[in-house]
Amino acid sequence: MDPAAIRMKSKTEYLTFNIPTRRAFVNITPEVRKIVAASGVKEGICLVNAMHISASVFVNDDERGLHEDFEKWLEKLAPFSPENYLHNRTGEDNADAHLKRQIMGRETIVAITDGKLDFGPWEQIFYGEFDGRRPKRVLVKVIGE
Repeated sequence: MDPAAIRMKSKTEYLTFNIPTRRAFVNITPEVRKIVAASGVKEGICLVNAMHISASVFVNDDERGLHEDFEKWLEKLAPFSPENYLHNRTGEDNADAHLKRQIMGRETIVAITDGKLDFGPWEQIFYGEFDGRRPKRVLVKVIGE
């Protein structure tokens, strides 16, 4: 096939989450799969990006015990303790959420093969909320041919 005949496609959508609790992990794989399917991209990549500095997107197993382990581990590393963080002197109480986001990551990129997310065994995409109770967006950008 003539390389000039290949047309790159892209699709951008935003998911909005308003988690009623301070922290949560939400499996967003079904929503991302729908966006990939709607894009028409058969071979490419899908970027999924938390657009708030106190939220995360990451790939891991959808297993409740593991998510509880994440909670405990993150609380040990960056406990919710408003009086212990310089950032909170600005009137915020979410310094721990910024640190948790830094640990869990801002985004993930997943390959698209034959029109589908190309995961390893047990992999799923998660939205991690570390300072909820207000609307936050996640960017989903699909690029390929």
